[in-house]
Amino acid sequence: LTRDDDDRATVAADAPQDRQELLVRADSPRLTDGDQAEFVEFLDFECEACAALHPTIQELKTTYGDRVAFVVRYMPLHVSSMNAALAAEAAGAQGNYVEMHDLLFERQDEWGHQQTPERDLFFTYAADLGLDMDQFEADFSSPETAARIEQSEADGRALGVEGTPTMFMDGEQLRPESIDDLVAAVAEFRPGPGR
Repeated sequence: LTRDDDDRATVAADAPQDRQELLVRADSPRLTDGDQAEFVEFLDFECEACAALHPTIQELKTTYGDRVAFVVRYMPLHVSSMNAALAAEAAGAQGNYVEMHDLLFERQDEWGHQQTPERDLFFTYAADLGLDMDQFEADFSSPETAARIEQSEADGRALGVEGTPTMFMDGEQLRPESIDDLVAAVAEFRPGPGR
């Protein structure tokens, strides 16, 4: 091999790991702790299609969550999307990520598709969950929290994610044409190397 060939071989060897890092960061929220496979969803809490898919994701989590890690990544595309993601992250800092995640989808019709970004309602949800509101506000307003969401969006763009929901199963993008296709794709997972 020439030096150029060595460099190309090194890049090729590094590429899968780089792609995996783009898919799942160390701080990416997990809805379940399964360790045999990873289901990654780039979502927007204000996306109607994401909300419509939510009950199916809930069923998949219940069925496969002990084996499959369901990982959330953000692709905020609407007026209140960023604030919704900030609310989820701020709730997560107090151990209530899943609860806020579910609440945002279940009550999307209360806050979605408004003319101005929603914020106060998300604070009401946090209070309903019994969160420490001073801590919630600090985490919601933290530049570090915003940076995690922006990193998620940048990772999605680098992976070619253009809309939501976009899903990956063990690194492979899923392109289901129906809910049944999605359920089948998750049901057919095989543990990857090293799992």
